Amino acid sequence: MGIRRHMTGRDVSRDIPVDYDEHSVATTRREHEAAGVKAVMVSLQRGVTSMGPLRTAAALVRLNQRKGFDCPGCAWPEEHGGRKFAEFCENGAKAVAEEATKRVVTPDFFARHSIAELAAKPEYWLSQQGRLTHPVILREGDDHYRPISWDHANHVIAQHLNALDSPDEAVFYTSGRTSNEAAFLYQLLVRSFGTNNLPDCSNMCHESSGTSLTDSIGIGKGSVTVEDLERADVILIAGQNPGTNHPRMLSVLEKAKENGAKIIAINPLPEAGLMRFKDPQKVHGVVGHGIGIADEFVQIRLGGDMALFAGLGRLLLEADQEAPGTVVDREFIARHCANFEAYEAQTRAVDLDLVLEATGVDRAQLDRVARMLIDSERTVACWAMGLTQHRHAVPTISELTNLLLMRGMMGKPGAGLCPVRGHSNVQGDRTMGIWEQMPETFLAALDTRFGIVSPRTHGMDTVDAIRAMRDGRASVFMGMGGNFAMATPDTEVTEAALRNCSLTVQVSTKLNRSHLTTGRTALILPSLGRTDKDLQHGVKRQVSVEDSMSMVHLSRGSLQPPSEHVRSEVAIICQLARAVLGADHPVPWEALQADYDRIRDAIAAVVPGCEDYNRRVRQPDGFQLPHPPRDSREFPTTTGKANFAANSLDWVPVPEGRLILQTLRSHDQYNTTIYGLDDRYRGVKGGRRVVFLNPADITAFGFADGDRVDLVSEFTGANGDVEERRAEDFLIVGYSTPKGNAAAYYPETNALVALDHVAARSNTPVSKAVTIRLEARVPVGANG
Repeated sequence: MGIRRHMTGRDVSRDIPVDYDEHSVATTRREHEAAGVKAVMVSLQRGVTSMGPLRTAAALVRLNQRKGFDCPGCAWPEEHGGRKFAEFCENGAKAVAEEATKRVVTPDFFARHSIAELAAKPEYWLSQQGRLTHPVILREGDDHYRPISWDHANHVIAQHLNALDSPDEAVFYTSGRTSNEAAFLYQLLVRSFGTNNLPDCSNMCHESSGTSLTDSIGIGKGSVTVEDLERADVILIAGQNPGTNHPRMLSVLEKAKENGAKIIAINPLPEAGLMRFKDPQKVHGVVGHGIGIADEFVQIRLGGDMALFAGLGRLLLEADQEAPGTVVDREFIARHCANFEAYEAQTRAVDLDLVLEATGVDRAQLDRVARMLIDSERTVACWAMGLTQHRHAVPTISELTNLLLMRGMMGKPGAGLCPVRGHSNVQGDRTMGIWEQMPETFLAALDTRFGIVSPRTHGMDTVDAIRAMRDGRASVFMGMGGNFAMATPDTEVTEAALRNCSLTVQVSTKLNRSHLTTGRTALILPSLGRTDKDLQHGVKRQVSVEDSMSMVHLSRGSLQPPSEHVRSEVAIICQLARAVLGADHPVPWEALQADYDRIRDAIAAVVPGCEDYNRRVRQPDGFQLPHPPRDSREFPTTTGKANFAANSLDWVPVPEGRLILQTLRSHDQYNTTIYGLDDRYRGVKGGRRVVFLNPADITAFGFADGDRVDLVSEFTGANGDVEERRAEDFLIVGYSTPKGNAAAYYPETNALVALDHVAARSNTPVSKAVTIRLEARVPVGANG
């Protein structure tokens, strides 16, 4: 196999600290502004450490540039026209350093480390080992991964898949970082095989947004552009932390502020990026104090957002009653909306005292926020996981949509809805058909193009796939990227479900926990990353992605891959398809692998809005997919109009003696990838097992700042029984969080999220409202 040939680098498993104590955490001064010179220094230091100076320069100079590659981190769009020399943020630079590292994981590494040994390592240690260089297999009964040829690996997968009693016994998961071309081929392979079991990471993040927006406006995507944000009078940001999760958004907010916009930040924690931004490319970001972000910070209780939006709706309706025609856009509603009368009746009856109780907001602030919305001629509403991962997430988002529809904030410059997507191409994957419920129009077009017969029965989403593997109804799992074991809820249940499979296959760039939570047979297939040069038959290929605002553009990796044995996701899928489906299958897999333009021609024929794909995607900034509500105030809903929703008020009371926990990211991670053990924005250094509590709650529960506790979650199942889950050894850190609320990092706290605790209709795990109690590990008051 030539297993010694790989990219110049080193196996650094012995260079990474193996004896550090992940429970040893120190607290430091918290930062009150995002970005700045320190972010630049951290970015460069991480790059040089992982990639070396020359590779760092080669990577960062091409990051998010027109002729470069798209950031493997978040999905925030680039601005049109001229771009900055450094068109990236701190966490984008960290993502590149992780992917383009010179560290490598070779077959020798797996020969030295057993599965049991690796499973005992922390996630951070695993992620720091470097890029995977060869396909490897863990055979049933073995305790080490061993090298395997690509042809043999594909043969193993084909044997398992073709031995199933039904194609629906296989699960095909997709991470959001997969390119449009790979995603399109992946769903084509899966549907050719005969199932719609295509769960993806959207199921766990913005599925609630898609469900709600499809009801309200007929399309599950946001309706604004970067230019709209810059033109807005008011930008409402709810349940989102741009300083850590979408830092490049801060430069757009800065422009909006310079143009006169007011920003309303709604969040349980006063995150640095919501308070102040220091742009290191501007003088005031280097020697000054930066720019303030939030004009109004609404520190809301977990689960209180729906009540807030309903209360604001009542205040806006009352203001219009006092001055008819000045607040409610009656003309827009009459021409373009349905069900307003039911919404108005429901909202006028909202109990404002209950709103104040549910939100923790005082009446004066509620009035101020309402006045800001009333005075705005152009309002944009942005949100992320803080809204989507609640039991009542779908109606919460519809209440926010109601506010904008009432004011006519749809289909005009500077106004609209902006669900800010997380992973870099998660929205593009859905556009390309990665969904277990694709509509008949898509399936029919796919069948016509390729001469196949796609299944019509809806498949399983992420939560249902875990249930099926747990119960023995699915026995083959394939993950196209991601870290399924750590990204999903109910860690113990999910790991048991994966181990219940006969085969698990992970297409990956780096080592992670999912490689150690295996079926009886397991394969790791190493893939190219976004930064890597992709050669097919000696010709450099390029892929395309879609950002949060429906812009589709090219991405061109340019760095030397870690090994000649690493293959592109497109090649992996096409070669596997031939092994599984046979040489007589009508899809020309070899031709599609050889020339990615042929894939894009097929996308143009199948995917609505992608006509003339190859030409349009080669335009300097790509092209924007159509969005009828934004483009022409047309709403492809069941009524043909934008639908107001009349929702019964729902919120999250805090049970006596308990707390409501939200899981969140550290500033030193992206999704499940741990870049480091510090969170300087929140003043945490050297570890991750911390729980942020209101100082009044710490005292009320008889603890002290610095005590160590176990977190025990409680969930009442459908049969009325209370289920418990435990995450051990967390350091209490006093923090400005609403009384009764707590926060801690995931994936460490995913173990507390019950598999059956999901949002109504979207089936998204409720990771932002977990009922917990604290149990002491050491005598109360004894620090450490």
